[in-house]
Amino acid sequence: MSTPAVPSDASEVYRRYLSAVMLHGHASAKACELGATDLYALNILQLTGPMTPGELGTRTGLTTGPTTRLIDRLEQAGYVRRAPDPGDRRKVIVEPIGKPADLDRVMTPARQRIGQLLRGYSPEQLEVLFDYFARATDAYQEAAEQLRTHNAD
Repeated sequence: MSTPAVPSDASEVYRRYLSAVMLHGHASAKACELGATDLYALNILQLTGPMTPGELGTRTGLTTGPTTRLIDRLEQAGYVRRAPDPGDRRKVIVEPIGKPADLDRVMTPARQRIGQLLRGYSPEQLEVLFDYFARATDAYQEAAEQLRTHNAD
């Protein structure tokens, strides 16, 4: 297998990377008999913990109706539950209680490949990579918030 030529445009390289990550996410969700948004929502809940349906809707980019249907699907599948908010019993929070049984099996090949790639980097290079991931996460979240705020006006 030949190594593909690296495009001279860094933006193109980065867009190819993001497209591959998204494609894998969609394929993983389908392999677990979930929609991509369902798997994305589960990931958000696993990373950040319980949140209100409104917060989950904001994080997934869904409006109220689709968020309710998303939570219904995840609840029926046994991945989340609605519970009273301990701080305000009038509110409901969505909390993760499980994950798709096949998810680890589905994700293992990609995790192994990425692990192999990462083992090829020096500790200093890994520090730069993970610094980038953390800072890029913040940048994308801020940009998404700006888009939501701008589109809400």
